[in-house]
Amino acid sequence: MEEMVLILDFGSQYTQLIARRIRELNVYCEIHPYNKIPELTANIKAVILSGSPFSVRDENAPQPDLSNIKGKLPLLGVCFGAQYLAKEYGGVVEASKSREYGRANLSFVNTDFILTKGVSNHSQVWMSHGDSITKIPENYEVICSTDDVEVAGFHIKGEETYGIQFHPEVFHSTDGGILLKNFIVDITQLSQSWTPDSFVDLTVQELKDKLGNDKVVLGLSGGVDSSVSAMLLHKAIGKNLYCIFVDNGLLRKNEFEEVLENYKGMGLNVKGVNAKEAFYKELKDLKDPELKRKAIGKVFIDTFDREAHLIEDVKWLAQGTIYPDVIESISATGGPSATIKSHHNVGGLPDFMKLKIVEPLRSLFKDEVRRVGKSMEMSKELLGRHPFPGPGLGIRILGDVTAEKVRILQEVDYIFINGLKEEGLYDEVWQAGSILLPVQSVGVMGDERTYENAVALRAVTSTDGMTADWSHLPYEFLAKVSNEIINKVKGINRVTYDISSKPPATIEWE
Repeated sequence: MEEMVLILDFGSQYTQLIARRIRELNVYCEIHPYNKIPELTANIKAVILSGSPFSVRDENAPQPDLSNIKGKLPLLGVCFGAQYLAKEYGGVVEASKSREYGRANLSFVNTDFILTKGVSNHSQVWMSHGDSITKIPENYEVICSTDDVEVAGFHIKGEETYGIQFHPEVFHSTDGGILLKNFIVDITQLSQSWTPDSFVDLTVQELKDKLGNDKVVLGLSGGVDSSVSAMLLHKAIGKNLYCIFVDNGLLRKNEFEEVLENYKGMGLNVKGVNAKEAFYKELKDLKDPELKRKAIGKVFIDTFDREAHLIEDVKWLAQGTIYPDVIESISATGGPSATIKSHHNVGGLPDFMKLKIVEPLRSLFKDEVRRVGKSMEMSKELLGRHPFPGPGLGIRILGDVTAEKVRILQEVDYIFINGLKEEGLYDEVWQAGSILLPVQSVGVMGDERTYENAVALRAVTSTDGMTADWSHLPYEFLAKVSNEIINKVKGINRVTYDISSKPPATIEWE
Protein backbone atom coordinates (compact mmCIF):
# COMPACT_ATOMS: atom_id res chain seq x y z
CA MET A 1 0.00 0.00 0.00
CA GLU A 2 1.10 3.58 -0.72
CA GLU A 3 2.78 5.36 2.20
CA MET A 4 0.58 8.25 3.24
CA VAL A 5 -0.14 11.15 5.58
CA LEU A 6 -3.52 11.20 7.32
CA ILE A 7 -5.19 14.63 7.63
CA LEU A 8 -7.95 14.85 10.22
CA ASP A 9 -10.48 17.48 9.18
CA PHE A 10 -12.04 19.70 11.83
CA GLY A 11 -13.88 21.81 9.25
CA SER A 12 -11.26 24.34 8.16
CA GLN A 13 -11.69 26.09 4.84
CA TYR A 14 -7.99 25.35 4.25
CA THR A 15 -8.02 21.56 4.80
CA GLN A 16 -7.96 20.73 1.08
CA LEU A 17 -5.06 23.15 0.69
CA ILE A 18 -3.02 21.19 3.25
CA ALA A 19 -3.54 18.07 1.13
CA ARG A 20 -2.55 19.84 -2.08
CA ARG A 21 0.67 21.17 -0.52
CA ILE A 22 1.64 17.70 0.69
CA ARG A 23 0.96 16.15 -2.69
CA GLU A 24 3.14 18.78 -4.33
CA LEU A 25 5.94 17.07 -2.40
CA ASN A 26 5.08 13.80 -4.22
CA VAL A 27 3.65 12.34 -1.01
CA TYR A 28 0.20 10.74 -0.88
CA CYS A 29 -2.29 11.93 1.74
CA GLU A 30 -5.95 11.54 2.56
CA ILE A 31 -8.48 13.72 4.39
CA HIS A 32 -10.84 12.07 6.88
CA PRO A 33 -13.33 13.63 9.33
CA TYR A 34 -11.91 13.83 12.87
CA ASN A 35 -14.80 11.68 14.11
CA LYS A 36 -14.22 8.93 11.52
CA ILE A 37 -10.54 8.13 11.99
CA PRO A 38 -9.65 5.18 9.74
CA GLU A 39 -7.80 2.10 10.94
CA LEU A 40 -4.18 3.09 11.52
CA THR A 41 -2.58 0.68 9.07
CA ALA A 42 1.20 0.42 8.66
CA ASN A 43 1.19 2.67 5.57
CA ILE A 44 -0.01 5.70 7.60
CA LYS A 45 3.25 7.41 8.52
CA ALA A 46 2.11 10.76 9.99
CA VAL A 47 -1.00 12.70 11.02
CA ILE A 48 -1.95 16.37 10.65
CA LEU A 49 -4.77 18.03 12.60
CA SER A 50 -6.47 20.79 10.59
CA GLY A 51 -7.87 24.14 11.64
CA SER A 52 -11.55 24.58 12.46
CA PRO A 53 -14.36 27.14 12.71
CA PHE A 54 -14.87 25.83 16.27
CA SER A 55 -13.14 27.14 19.37
CA VAL A 56 -11.52 24.53 21.61
CA ARG A 57 -13.36 26.31 24.43
CA ASP A 58 -16.77 25.51 22.92
CA GLU A 59 -18.86 22.95 24.75
CA ASN A 60 -19.51 21.12 21.48
CA ALA A 61 -15.95 21.43 20.14
CA PRO A 62 -14.50 18.36 18.38
CA GLN A 63 -12.93 15.79 20.71
CA PRO A 64 -10.88 13.39 18.59
CA ASP A 65 -9.46 10.18 20.06
CA LEU A 66 -5.69 10.54 19.57
CA SER A 67 -4.70 7.70 21.89
CA ASN A 68 -3.31 5.61 19.02
CA ILE A 69 -1.62 8.60 17.34
CA LYS A 70 -0.01 11.05 19.77
CA GLY A 71 3.49 9.92 20.74
CA LYS A 72 3.29 6.99 18.32
CA LEU A 73 3.32 8.77 14.95
CA PRO A 74 4.71 12.15 13.86
CA LEU A 75 1.88 14.60 14.57
CA LEU A 76 1.37 18.23 13.50
CA GLY A 77 -1.48 20.37 14.81
CA VAL A 78 -2.40 23.44 12.75
CA CYS A 79 -4.30 26.34 14.38
CA PHE A 80 -7.25 24.59 16.08
CA GLY A 81 -5.19 21.38 16.01
CA ALA A 82 -2.39 23.10 17.92
CA GLN A 83 -4.78 24.60 20.46
CA TYR A 84 -6.40 21.21 21.01
CA LEU A 85 -3.02 19.60 21.67
CA ALA A 86 -2.26 22.35 24.19
CA LYS A 87 -5.58 22.42 26.02
CA GLU A 88 -6.29 18.68 26.08
CA TYR A 89 -2.95 17.82 27.67
CA GLY A 90 -2.78 20.43 30.45
CA GLY A 91 -2.32 23.84 28.83
CA VAL A 92 -4.63 26.85 28.76
CA VAL A 93 -6.39 28.37 25.75
CA GLU A 94 -8.21 31.69 26.21
CA ALA A 95 -10.03 34.18 24.03
CA SER A 96 -7.48 36.48 22.43
CA LYS A 97 -7.36 40.07 23.63
CA SER A 98 -7.04 40.98 19.98
CA ARG A 99 -8.15 38.43 17.39
CA GLU A 100 -5.59 37.72 14.69
CA TYR A 101 -6.77 37.37 11.11
CA GLY A 102 -4.43 37.80 8.19
CA ARG A 103 -0.72 38.55 7.92
CA ALA A 104 1.65 38.48 10.88
CA ASN A 105 5.41 38.10 11.24
CA LEU A 106 7.44 35.73 13.36
CA SER A 107 9.53 37.64 15.91
CA PHE A 108 11.31 34.56 17.25
CA VAL A 109 12.20 31.25 15.57
CA ASN A 110 14.26 28.47 17.16
CA THR A 111 15.79 26.77 14.13
CA ASP A 112 17.41 24.05 16.25
CA PHE A 113 14.20 22.06 15.72
CA ILE A 114 13.74 20.08 12.51
CA LEU A 115 10.29 21.60 11.92
CA THR A 116 11.57 25.18 11.84
CA LYS A 117 14.89 24.53 10.08
CA GLY A 118 15.27 27.13 7.31
CA VAL A 119 12.31 29.25 8.49
CA SER A 120 13.42 32.88 8.58
CA ASN A 121 13.08 35.17 11.56
CA HIS A 122 10.49 37.84 10.71
CA SER A 123 9.00 35.41 8.16
CA GLN A 124 5.41 36.31 7.21
CA VAL A 125 2.71 33.88 8.38
CA TRP A 126 -1.07 33.74 7.94
CA MET A 127 -3.18 33.80 11.11
CA SER A 128 -6.88 33.00 11.47
CA HIS A 129 -7.89 32.61 15.11
CA GLY A 130 -9.85 34.20 17.94
CA ASP A 131 -8.20 32.18 20.73
CA SER A 132 -4.61 32.01 21.94
CA ILE A 133 -2.56 29.45 23.84
CA THR A 134 -1.67 31.32 27.02
CA LYS A 135 -0.03 28.44 28.90
CA ILE A 136 1.62 25.26 27.61
CA PRO A 137 2.01 21.98 29.53
CA GLU A 138 5.31 21.38 31.33
CA ASN A 139 6.76 19.04 28.70
CA TYR A 140 6.03 21.48 25.84
CA GLU A 141 8.56 24.01 24.51
CA VAL A 142 7.96 27.12 22.41
CA ILE A 143 9.67 27.03 19.01
CA CYS A 144 8.38 30.28 17.45
CA SER A 145 6.48 33.46 18.37
CA THR A 146 5.02 36.64 16.90
CA ASP A 147 4.87 40.01 18.65
CA ASP A 148 1.26 39.31 19.69
CA VAL A 149 1.31 35.52 20.09
CA GLU A 150 4.03 34.02 22.28
CA VAL A 151 3.06 30.42 21.49
CA ALA A 152 2.98 30.53 17.69
CA GLY A 153 4.53 27.07 17.63
CA PHE A 154 5.55 24.35 20.07
CA HIS A 155 7.18 20.93 20.33
CA ILE A 156 6.36 18.18 22.83
CA LYS A 157 9.54 16.82 24.42
CA GLY A 158 10.20 13.14 23.76
CA GLU A 159 7.71 13.02 20.87
CA GLU A 160 7.61 13.99 17.21
CA THR A 161 4.57 16.11 18.02
CA TYR A 162 4.34 19.76 17.00
CA GLY A 163 1.74 22.52 16.97
CA ILE A 164 1.67 25.79 15.03
CA GLN A 165 -0.85 28.59 15.47
CA PHE A 166 -0.59 29.84 11.88
CA HIS A 167 -1.48 28.24 8.53
CA PRO A 168 1.63 27.06 6.62
CA GLU A 169 -0.52 25.74 3.78
CA VAL A 170 -1.65 29.15 2.50
CA PHE A 171 0.35 31.18 0.00
CA HIS A 172 0.72 34.12 2.41
CA SER A 173 2.86 32.08 4.83
CA THR A 174 6.09 32.68 2.95
CA ASP A 175 8.07 29.84 4.56
CA GLY A 176 5.06 27.55 4.93
CA GLY A 177 6.31 25.23 2.22
CA ILE A 178 9.65 24.85 3.99
CA LEU A 179 7.94 24.00 7.27
CA LEU A 180 5.65 21.40 5.68
CA LYS A 181 8.56 19.83 3.82
CA ASN A 182 10.52 19.66 7.08
CA PHE A 183 7.65 17.77 8.69
CA ILE A 184 6.78 15.49 5.76
CA VAL A 185 10.26 14.70 4.45
CA ASP A 186 12.74 15.22 7.30
CA ILE A 187 10.66 14.27 10.35
CA THR A 188 8.37 11.65 8.82
CA GLN A 189 11.02 10.55 6.27
CA LEU A 190 8.55 9.74 3.51
CA SER A 191 10.15 8.81 0.19
CA GLN A 192 8.43 11.35 -2.12
CA SER A 193 7.73 8.56 -4.63
CA TRP A 194 4.07 9.33 -5.35
CA THR A 195 4.31 10.61 -8.94
CA PRO A 196 1.91 10.56 -11.93
CA ASP A 197 3.86 7.66 -13.46
CA SER A 198 3.72 5.66 -10.24
CA PHE A 199 -0.01 6.41 -9.93
CA VAL A 200 -0.66 5.10 -13.44
CA ASP A 201 1.34 1.89 -12.85
CA LEU A 202 -0.28 1.21 -9.48
CA THR A 203 -3.82 2.07 -10.61
CA VAL A 204 -3.67 0.00 -13.79
CA GLN A 205 -2.48 -3.03 -11.81
CA GLU A 206 -5.21 -2.50 -9.18
CA LEU A 207 -7.83 -2.26 -11.93
CA LYS A 208 -6.58 -5.48 -13.53
CA ASP A 209 -6.76 -7.28 -10.19
CA LYS A 210 -10.18 -5.86 -9.35
CA LEU A 211 -11.92 -6.25 -12.71
CA GLY A 212 -10.33 -9.35 -14.19
CA ASN A 213 -12.21 -10.21 -17.39
CA ASP A 214 -15.37 -8.32 -16.37
CA LYS A 215 -16.96 -5.79 -18.71
CA VAL A 216 -17.14 -2.14 -17.67
CA VAL A 217 -19.36 0.65 -19.03
CA LEU A 218 -18.35 4.31 -18.80
CA GLY A 219 -20.29 7.44 -19.70
CA LEU A 220 -17.92 9.84 -21.46
CA SER A 221 -18.58 13.57 -21.31
CA GLY A 222 -15.72 14.98 -23.35
CA GLY A 223 -14.19 16.39 -20.17
CA VAL A 224 -10.85 15.71 -18.52
CA ASP A 225 -12.02 13.45 -15.67
CA SER A 226 -14.01 10.94 -17.70
CA SER A 227 -11.36 10.91 -20.45
CA VAL A 228 -8.46 10.14 -18.09
CA SER A 229 -10.60 7.51 -16.33
CA ALA A 230 -11.25 5.92 -19.73
CA MET A 231 -7.55 5.76 -20.60
CA LEU A 232 -6.61 4.15 -17.28
CA LEU A 233 -9.34 1.53 -17.73
CA HIS A 234 -8.37 1.03 -21.37
CA LYS A 235 -4.79 0.28 -20.28
CA ALA A 236 -6.11 -2.23 -17.74
CA ILE A 237 -8.88 -4.08 -19.60
CA GLY A 238 -8.75 -2.94 -23.25
CA LYS A 239 -11.87 -3.84 -25.27
CA ASN A 240 -13.74 -4.90 -22.14
CA LEU A 241 -14.31 -1.18 -21.56
CA TYR A 242 -17.45 0.05 -23.31
CA CYS A 243 -17.75 3.84 -23.52
CA ILE A 244 -21.01 5.66 -24.21
CA PHE A 245 -21.03 9.32 -25.28
CA VAL A 246 -24.53 10.82 -25.16
CA ASP A 247 -25.44 13.89 -27.21
CA ASN A 248 -28.00 15.62 -24.99
CA GLY A 249 -28.46 18.49 -27.42
CA LEU A 250 -26.83 20.80 -24.86
CA LEU A 251 -23.20 20.45 -25.93
CA ARG A 252 -21.12 23.13 -27.62
CA LYS A 253 -21.20 23.59 -31.38
CA ASN A 254 -19.76 20.55 -33.23
CA GLU A 255 -18.62 19.08 -29.90
CA PHE A 256 -20.35 15.72 -30.26
CA GLU A 257 -18.80 14.90 -33.64
CA GLU A 258 -15.33 16.25 -32.84
CA VAL A 259 -14.99 14.64 -29.40
CA LEU A 260 -16.35 11.31 -30.66
CA GLU A 261 -13.72 11.29 -33.40
CA ASN A 262 -10.98 12.13 -30.88
CA TYR A 263 -12.01 9.25 -28.62
CA LYS A 264 -11.92 6.77 -31.48
CA GLY A 265 -8.45 8.08 -32.37
CA MET A 266 -7.36 7.22 -28.81
CA GLY A 267 -8.27 3.59 -29.43
CA LEU A 268 -11.32 3.63 -27.15
CA ASN A 269 -14.30 1.38 -27.76
CA VAL A 270 -16.90 4.18 -27.86
CA LYS A 271 -20.50 4.50 -29.04
CA GLY A 272 -22.14 7.85 -29.74
CA VAL A 273 -25.84 8.19 -28.96
CA ASN A 274 -27.97 11.04 -30.35
CA ALA A 275 -30.66 11.70 -27.72
CA LYS A 276 -31.32 15.41 -28.39
CA GLU A 277 -35.06 15.15 -28.91
CA ALA A 278 -35.62 13.17 -25.70
CA PHE A 279 -33.84 15.87 -23.69
CA TYR A 280 -35.67 18.74 -25.39
CA LYS A 281 -39.01 17.01 -24.79
CA GLU A 282 -38.31 16.55 -21.07
CA LEU A 283 -37.13 20.16 -20.74
CA LYS A 284 -40.14 21.69 -22.48
CA ASP A 285 -41.52 24.68 -20.52
CA LEU A 286 -39.22 24.10 -17.50
CA LYS A 287 -37.70 27.31 -16.14
CA ASP A 288 -36.56 26.46 -12.61
CA PRO A 289 -32.84 25.50 -12.70
CA GLU A 290 -33.23 22.60 -10.26
CA LEU A 291 -36.12 21.15 -12.27
CA LYS A 292 -34.01 21.47 -15.41
CA ARG A 293 -31.09 19.68 -13.75
CA LYS A 294 -33.37 16.85 -12.59
CA ALA A 295 -34.94 16.52 -16.04
CA ILE A 296 -31.53 16.38 -17.72
CA GLY A 297 -30.30 13.84 -15.17
CA LYS A 298 -33.39 11.66 -15.61
CA VAL A 299 -33.12 11.47 -19.39
CA PHE A 300 -29.40 10.80 -19.18
CA ILE A 301 -29.91 7.91 -16.74
CA ASP A 302 -32.72 6.47 -18.92
CA THR A 303 -30.60 6.77 -22.07
CA PHE A 304 -27.46 5.42 -20.44
CA ASP A 305 -29.32 2.53 -18.82
CA ARG A 306 -30.91 1.55 -22.13
CA GLU A 307 -27.56 1.56 -23.91
CA ALA A 308 -25.81 -0.29 -21.07
CA HIS A 309 -28.41 -3.09 -21.29
CA LEU A 310 -27.40 -3.65 -24.90
CA ILE A 311 -23.98 -4.79 -23.65
CA GLU A 312 -24.09 -8.42 -22.55
CA ASP A 313 -22.87 -9.30 -19.07
CA VAL A 314 -21.64 -5.84 -18.10
CA LYS A 315 -20.90 -5.81 -14.35
CA TRP A 316 -19.28 -2.45 -13.57
CA LEU A 317 -20.01 1.23 -14.05
CA ALA A 318 -16.93 3.46 -14.20
CA GLN A 319 -17.19 7.07 -13.02
CA GLY A 320 -14.88 10.07 -13.18
CA THR A 321 -15.30 10.92 -9.50
CA ILE A 322 -12.37 13.01 -8.20
CA TYR A 323 -11.21 13.71 -4.66
CA PRO A 324 -12.97 17.05 -4.01
CA ASP A 325 -16.28 15.31 -4.87
CA VAL A 326 -15.52 12.62 -2.30
CA ILE A 327 -14.48 15.09 0.42
CA GLU A 328 -17.60 17.23 -0.04
CA SER A 329 -19.88 14.18 -0.06
CA ILE A 330 -18.22 12.74 3.05
CA SER A 331 -18.88 16.06 4.76
CA ALA A 332 -22.54 15.71 3.89
CA THR A 333 -22.67 12.45 5.85
CA GLY A 334 -20.91 13.41 9.03
CA GLY A 335 -17.75 15.42 8.45
CA PRO A 336 -17.49 18.91 9.93
CA SER A 337 -16.68 20.81 6.72
CA ALA A 338 -19.54 22.79 5.24
CA THR A 339 -21.23 20.85 2.46
CA ILE A 340 -20.82 22.77 -0.78
CA LYS A 341 -22.94 20.56 -3.04
CA SER A 342 -24.10 16.99 -3.46
CA HIS A 343 -22.58 14.98 -6.28
CA HIS A 344 -24.54 12.65 -8.53
CA ASN A 345 -21.45 10.52 -9.15
CA VAL A 346 -20.64 9.82 -5.48
CA GLY A 347 -22.45 7.28 -3.40
CA GLY A 348 -24.19 5.04 -5.88
CA LEU A 349 -26.73 4.62 -8.65
CA PRO A 350 -30.50 4.42 -9.00
CA ASP A 351 -31.71 1.11 -7.58
CA PHE A 352 -32.63 -0.25 -11.00
CA MET A 353 -29.03 -0.05 -12.24
CA LYS A 354 -27.52 -3.16 -10.70
CA LEU A 355 -23.87 -2.39 -11.42
CA LYS A 356 -20.82 -2.22 -9.19
CA ILE A 357 -18.89 1.06 -9.24
CA VAL A 358 -15.24 1.62 -10.12
CA GLU A 359 -13.67 5.09 -9.74
CA PRO A 360 -10.04 5.23 -10.93
CA LEU A 361 -9.56 8.93 -10.06
CA ARG A 362 -11.25 8.91 -6.66
CA SER A 363 -8.03 9.95 -4.86
CA LEU A 364 -6.94 12.80 -7.19
CA PHE A 365 -7.43 16.56 -7.35
CA LYS A 366 -8.17 18.12 -10.74
CA ASP A 367 -4.62 19.31 -11.40
CA GLU A 368 -3.35 15.81 -10.54
CA VAL A 369 -5.80 14.29 -13.03
CA ARG A 370 -4.25 16.45 -15.75
CA ARG A 371 -0.73 15.40 -14.75
CA VAL A 372 -1.74 11.73 -14.87
CA GLY A 373 -3.24 12.28 -18.33
CA LYS A 374 -0.02 13.94 -19.45
CA SER A 375 2.03 10.99 -18.20
CA MET A 376 -0.12 8.75 -20.44
CA GLU A 377 0.65 11.12 -23.37
CA MET A 378 -2.94 12.21 -23.83
CA SER A 379 -3.45 15.25 -26.07
CA LYS A 380 -2.65 18.65 -24.58
CA GLU A 381 -5.87 20.04 -26.10
CA LEU A 382 -8.05 17.49 -24.30
CA LEU A 383 -6.24 17.83 -20.96
CA GLY A 384 -6.34 21.62 -21.15
CA ARG A 385 -10.08 21.84 -21.78
CA HIS A 386 -12.04 24.14 -19.52
CA PRO A 387 -14.52 22.49 -17.14
CA PHE A 388 -18.01 22.24 -18.63
CA PRO A 389 -21.13 21.66 -16.48
CA GLY A 390 -22.82 18.27 -16.67
CA PRO A 391 -26.19 19.82 -17.68
CA GLY A 392 -24.29 21.71 -20.38
CA LEU A 393 -25.97 24.68 -22.03
CA GLY A 394 -29.18 23.75 -20.22
CA ILE A 395 -28.06 25.82 -17.23
CA ARG A 396 -26.54 28.56 -19.39
CA ILE A 397 -29.91 29.27 -20.97
CA LEU A 398 -31.79 31.11 -18.26
CA GLY A 399 -35.44 30.14 -18.39
CA ASP A 400 -36.91 27.46 -20.62
CA VAL A 401 -34.76 25.56 -23.11
CA THR A 402 -35.59 25.20 -26.79
CA ALA A 403 -33.65 23.94 -29.79
CA GLU A 404 -33.57 27.48 -31.21
CA LYS A 405 -32.15 28.93 -27.99
CA VAL A 406 -29.51 26.19 -27.97
CA ARG A 407 -28.58 27.09 -31.56
CA ILE A 408 -28.19 30.77 -30.67
CA LEU A 409 -26.06 30.07 -27.60
CA GLN A 410 -23.90 27.54 -29.44
CA GLU A 411 -23.05 30.17 -32.06
CA VAL A 412 -22.27 32.79 -29.41
CA ASP A 413 -20.16 30.37 -27.39
CA TYR A 414 -18.28 29.21 -30.50
CA ILE A 415 -17.21 32.76 -31.30
CA PHE A 416 -16.19 33.49 -27.70
CA ILE A 417 -14.18 30.30 -27.10
CA ASN A 418 -12.52 30.37 -30.52
CA GLY A 419 -11.64 34.02 -29.95
CA LEU A 420 -9.91 33.14 -26.67
CA LYS A 421 -7.89 30.46 -28.44
CA GLU A 422 -6.94 32.66 -31.39
CA GLU A 423 -5.76 35.46 -29.09
CA GLY A 424 -3.75 33.08 -26.87
CA LEU A 425 -6.01 33.76 -23.90
CA TYR A 426 -7.68 30.34 -23.51
CA ASP A 427 -5.01 28.82 -21.25
CA GLU A 428 -4.97 31.93 -19.04
CA VAL A 429 -8.63 31.34 -18.19
CA TRP A 430 -9.80 28.52 -15.91
CA GLN A 431 -13.34 28.40 -17.30
CA ALA A 432 -15.25 30.43 -19.86
CA GLY A 433 -18.73 30.31 -21.33
CA SER A 434 -21.73 32.26 -22.54
CA ILE A 435 -25.13 32.73 -20.92
CA LEU A 436 -28.34 33.45 -22.79
CA LEU A 437 -30.31 35.93 -20.70
CA PRO A 438 -34.12 35.90 -20.42
CA VAL A 439 -34.35 39.52 -21.51
CA GLN A 440 -34.61 41.36 -24.79
CA SER A 441 -33.34 44.80 -25.56
CA VAL A 442 -33.79 47.49 -28.18
CA GLY A 443 -31.07 47.86 -30.79
CA VAL A 444 -30.44 49.45 -34.18
CA MET A 445 -29.16 47.47 -37.15
CA GLY A 446 -29.01 48.95 -40.63
CA ASP A 447 -31.19 51.92 -39.61
CA GLU A 448 -33.84 49.48 -38.40
CA ARG A 449 -35.05 49.00 -34.86
CA THR A 450 -34.41 45.55 -33.38
CA TYR A 451 -35.77 43.92 -30.25
CA GLU A 452 -33.63 40.86 -29.65
CA ASN A 453 -31.82 38.75 -27.05
CA ALA A 454 -28.93 39.68 -24.76
CA VAL A 455 -26.05 37.40 -23.75
CA ALA A 456 -23.48 37.53 -20.97
CA LEU A 457 -19.91 36.34 -21.42
CA ARG A 458 -18.25 34.77 -18.38
CA ALA A 459 -14.54 34.01 -17.86
CA VAL A 460 -12.85 33.27 -14.53
CA THR A 461 -9.43 32.46 -13.13
CA SER A 462 -9.12 29.80 -10.42
CA THR A 463 -7.10 26.79 -9.29
CA ASP A 464 -9.87 24.41 -8.31
CA GLY A 465 -13.20 26.21 -8.78
CA MET A 466 -13.78 26.57 -5.02
CA THR A 467 -13.08 30.28 -5.37
CA ALA A 468 -12.70 32.27 -8.58
CA ASP A 469 -12.03 35.80 -9.78
CA TRP A 470 -13.34 37.25 -13.02
CA SER A 471 -10.75 37.30 -15.79
CA HIS A 472 -9.49 40.75 -16.74
CA LEU A 473 -9.66 40.14 -20.49
CA PRO A 474 -8.39 42.98 -22.70
CA TYR A 475 -11.04 45.56 -23.66
CA GLU A 476 -9.95 45.29 -27.28
CA PHE A 477 -10.62 41.55 -27.26
CA LEU A 478 -14.04 41.97 -25.64
CA ALA A 479 -14.96 44.67 -28.15
CA LYS A 480 -13.93 42.45 -31.06
CA VAL A 481 -15.85 39.42 -29.77
CA SER A 482 -18.94 41.49 -28.97
CA ASN A 483 -18.96 42.98 -32.45
CA GLU A 484 -18.56 39.57 -34.09
CA ILE A 485 -21.35 38.01 -32.02
CA ILE A 486 -23.83 40.79 -32.80
CA ASN A 487 -22.96 40.75 -36.52
CA LYS A 488 -22.96 36.98 -37.01
CA VAL A 489 -25.52 35.53 -34.58
CA LYS A 490 -29.06 36.18 -35.67
CA GLY A 491 -31.19 36.94 -32.61
CA ILE A 492 -28.54 38.74 -30.51
CA ASN A 493 -28.18 42.51 -30.35
CA ARG A 494 -26.47 43.05 -26.97
CA VAL A 495 -23.40 41.50 -25.27
CA THR A 496 -22.44 41.99 -21.60
CA TYR A 497 -19.41 40.77 -19.59
CA ASP A 498 -19.83 39.31 -16.10
CA ILE A 499 -17.34 40.80 -13.59
CA SER A 500 -18.58 38.94 -10.49
CA SER A 501 -16.19 36.86 -8.39
CA LYS A 502 -16.90 33.64 -6.46
CA PRO A 503 -17.91 34.21 -3.72
CA PRO A 504 -20.35 35.91 -3.54
CA ALA A 505 -21.42 34.81 -7.02
CA THR A 506 -20.97 31.32 -8.46
CA ILE A 507 -19.18 30.50 -11.71
CA GLU A 508 -22.36 29.30 -13.43
CA TRP A 509 -25.49 31.40 -13.30
CA GLU A 510 -27.78 28.47 -12.48
